[in-house]
Amino acid sequence: MITRRRFTALTAASAFSPGIAMGPARAQAWPPRPVRLIVPFAAGGPTDTIARVVAERLSRVWGQQMLIENRPGGGGNIANEMVARSEPDGCTVLMGGSSLATSSGLYRSLSYDPINDFAPVAFLCSYSFFMFVPNTVPAKSVKEFIAYAKENKGKLTMASPGAGSSPHLCGELFKHRAGLDMIHVPYRGAGPAMNDLIPGRVHLLFSGGATLENARSGQVQALGYTGAKRAAIAPQIPTIAEDAIPGFEVVGWYALFAPVKTPAEIVKKLHADTVTACADASVVGRFAPLGYETRADTPDQLGAFLRSESVMWTRVIKDAGIAPQD
Repeated sequence: MITRRRFTALTAASAFSPGIAMGPARAQAWPPRPVRLIVPFAAGGPTDTIARVVAERLSRVWGQQMLIENRPGGGGNIANEMVARSEPDGCTVLMGGSSLATSSGLYRSLSYDPINDFAPVAFLCSYSFFMFVPNTVPAKSVKEFIAYAKENKGKLTMASPGAGSSPHLCGELFKHRAGLDMIHVPYRGAGPAMNDLIPGRVHLLFSGGATLENARSGQVQALGYTGAKRAAIAPQIPTIAEDAIPGFEVVGWYALFAPVKTPAEIVKKLHADTVTACADASVVGRFAPLGYETRADTPDQLGAFLRSESVMWTRVIKDAGIAPQD
């Protein structure tokens, strides 16, 4: 016979046992506490901007805070590993991007599996990059910059928000296709990289539309765009393909990922709430002026996309002659 005391004890145990799947009632009540969004780059850059827009909306949807934690360094590996090793309860999620797709090609050994240690949750946005150079560089077009870089072989530097980041590999592909010899200088985010680009301490930076204001204010020059067609937010800037390198195109993206053993019910709720948040007019209104386009891929579609990106970028890394790091 089960007494009231025994029934209460069993109920309490089932509510907190990690081995028992979350039912519909618990899914509805999720999240039980603030959710940490781990961002692999420093505060102040375009990645951080996207994270804060999404986190602000999700906090309203849940009535529970989504807290931003910036964990820069290691080409995204520090943040990636942190989330991969986190408790799979949905309360720690990764704002992942191309670093997940490129890490296998860039590093000989990793302490996590970029494909199998994560549960794909929801796509946030895709975007292309603008090519920024300081005003001290005497080039007014992509073609002129290529000529200038060739005249100064090995003397110019290319900044990036981190080794293995989308802008880094975009720059490496640009160097490879243009036949340039430039030194890569990784930073802990696009913000610090731009701070050194403005006075001319570095000579090239690929970055998203969130940093376009630096060009509009005259602090730097925006010479080209990596999209297949000109950006709606800056139609006066030609694509790199039309100005100098036919067929050149690079697209970046961001999505949410959870630790792989996160219960399916939590992933489903995280996905639905994120899709709702990204479709909200307030989010679209913040994204559009920055050149970010939202997508509503399912978790399965996001997983397939990540695998295809990994294959593609591994090939690009090899073709560009980038040696894997230890």
